[in-house]
Amino acid sequence: MAVQANEQNAFNPNKTYALMELIPGTSPMVNKGPDDTVFAFPIVALLEIVLLLGTTLLVFIFSLLRNAPLEDIANPNVTTNPAKAPWYFVGLQELLEHMHPVVAGVLIPTVLVLFLVAIPYLDNDRTGAGRWFTSARGRRITWMSALYALIVMPLLILGDNAFNLRESLRGVAPEFIAQILLPGLILTFLAWLPAIVLWFQHPTPRELVLCLFTVMLVTAVVFTLSGFLFRGPGFKLYLPWAMPNGYNPLSGL
Repeated sequence: MAVQANEQNAFNPNKTYALMELIPGTSPMVNKGPDDTVFAFPIVALLEIVLLLGTTLLVFIFSLLRNAPLEDIANPNVTTNPAKAPWYFVGLQELLEHMHPVVAGVLIPTVLVLFLVAIPYLDNDRTGAGRWFTSARGRRITWMSALYALIVMPLLILGDNAFNLRESLRGVAPEFIAQILLPGLILTFLAWLPAIVLWFQHPTPRELVLCLFTVMLVTAVVFTLSGFLFRGPGFKLYLPWAMPNGYNPLSGL
């Protein structure tokens, strides 16, 4: 009886049959199971809420410890010296000391924003995603890039302060070359030099992104600290404890 039932079920005219072809390949769901993922809610959402509450608490405590009164009404007959931008723009103000405003205030910020937008398209490999620096080599590249920017960018500021290229070429070379082209090429070359050296070591796209992003981030921090701590009256370079006219860059904190 069992054998006869199996023979009857071997072919059923009421079913639809099709010829399937097997091809080599990997399903997109391989290694994408629950063990490799976390739920956005509530796991990630709770972490973001805790971060929000912690940031709000720190701002609240800082507002209690430090008073931030409004200054006197601005006097158009008296110019503030030094006149500094807010801390989040003081890096751009420092950059304005070294090149034409079109380059420092428009072209460079635009290129940096476009680079940040392009990062997901430059590095679309999911290997090591969510892991800091991805690998030991990535961590080493990040630290070396940060050290490079910490050394080279202050030297660029000091060198340009001692020998101002724009002022030296004023009236000698066309404005486009002296004010825009040469300063922009110098800064671009210095920012890309670690990536150029890394290119000969056959890096992955993520390692190149790590290198460029680290140089960009540390350079922004260096220019911000330089403009905030080391620029005094006339926006000239001074040591923070040797500012003339009793100016103290930390008095506004």
